[in-house]
Amino acid sequence: MVSNNAQKRAIANYRSRMTERGIVRFELQSLETDRDLIRMLARKLTEGQETGQLRRTLQQAVSDEPSKPGGILTALRRSPLVGADLDLTRPREDVRKVDL
Repeated sequence: MVSNNAQKRAIANYRSRMTERGIVRFELQSLETDRDLIRMLARKLTEGQETGQLRRTLQQAVSDEPSKPGGILTALRRSPLVGADLDLTRPREDVRKVDL
């Protein structure tokens, strides 16, 4: 237990700053073997960068609902290559020589 007033104030200030960022403390119960996994996950989710995809993937993985139709199309539309004007054509050859 923290008994030093300065330490208590520092912890309160830290938690206040975290709350301003939208980060809250809560308790959960899990297996001991999952401790590091849960901590890494929580750290990743609070970084704020590229967490949308991680959240969607986790939501799908733990959701009891089946995935919605059109999910692949939606993912392709989010691709950074949309509108990149790529030339994906390749030359077609009628006959290919095969040595049997």
